[in-house]
Amino acid sequence: MQLMRHPEIAEIVRRDGRYAYEAYEFMFEALSHSQRLCGRTPIEGEKPGQDHHVSGPEILKGVVSLARDEFGFLARTVFQQWGLQKTDDVGEVVFNLIEADLLSKTESDRRSDFQDLFDLDRALVDGYSISLDGEALRTHRGGR
Repeated sequence: MQLMRHPEIAEIVRRDGRYAYEAYEFMFEALSHSQRLCGRTPIEGEKPGQDHHVSGPEILKGVVSLARDEFGFLARTVFQQWGLQKTDDVGEVVFNLIEADLLSKTESDRRSDFQDLFDLDRALVDGYSISLDGEALRTHRGGR
């Protein structure tokens, strides 16, 4: 994950210290990831519109997927360090970005769309495994 250092995010963190700066940066990546998962990615140069909108549950699915991809077994630890303990916290970060005019929403989007949808800790670690492809396994064991 590459940090971009948005002054607007620094201001959000100053006002609402519950969540780390990195949680907000991650959310931008997770939103794009969610759009890809849902097949709603804007074409390059296209201004995002209604056709690209993702719902709270879709964002949460993307957040978990990207966190597992990026951080593996450490995803839960990273999220705890950032202040993201439950799905409600993801919604708070999203709505803080909306209130700062860094994201948009539809009339029907609500904080409650994120409220207690599932156990975030469990979603980040349950069923996660590391698999090695055949080449990596042979190399690790000293094979050809």
